[in-house]
Amino acid sequence: MDLSSIITVVSIAAIPLVLAITLHEVAHGWVAKLHGDRTAESQGRLTLNPLSHVDLVGTLLMPALQLLFFKTVLFGWAKPVPVAQGRLRNPRRDMVRVALAGPLANILMAVCWAAILAIVARLGVPDGSPAEWLVEMSMYGVTINALLAAFNLLPLPPLDGGRVLVNALPRGPFTRFLESLEPWGLVIVMVLLVTNVAWMVVGPLKALLETGIYALVGLN
Repeated sequence: MDLSSIITVVSIAAIPLVLAITLHEVAHGWVAKLHGDRTAESQGRLTLNPLSHVDLVGTLLMPALQLLFFKTVLFGWAKPVPVAQGRLRNPRRDMVRVALAGPLANILMAVCWAAILAIVARLGVPDGSPAEWLVEMSMYGVTINALLAAFNLLPLPPLDGGRVLVNALPRGPFTRFLESLEPWGLVIVMVLLVTNVAWMVVGPLKALLETGIYALVGLN
């Protein structure tokens, strides 16, 4: 991949990707604060400054490797925002809300990017104009946010979907089993990704989200 191609991809993907992973984490911390846990705030994580959320692997290494080998960036994550569940007013109920805040933030961002795309499309896109770049960025913004929302809803701790299950279901052997998986969760997720098993769930859900979002702004 030549330098000009790398610069083009980075110019399209950088802003949507950084916003997607940063606001995902800030949403977790903000909802936790609303429900009584100020841990993220006390550690300076309720900020839109992406430098406060950079994860060496998820924010830098993984996107760089994808760019190098696949000529695009379709995955990344920020440093998780700390949440002290015991400080929440209603720990189990509120943790469900905290967990869902991240994917919901991604869905809202995808709607915003789709709205920008709809506006630009209605105004017209002359060949070679800067609007073409904005169209590409907006389309990527929808894609990356729908993908991150779908991925994080996988029912496996420490992903958001797993935390929802653990706290929404009655306490019992199944929820204790899920909790026992959390230390190995990211390893399991990586194996599922490499073997394409995860995409069997994530792919259709991502496509469903994209279809709904585009329909919402009139881009059927």
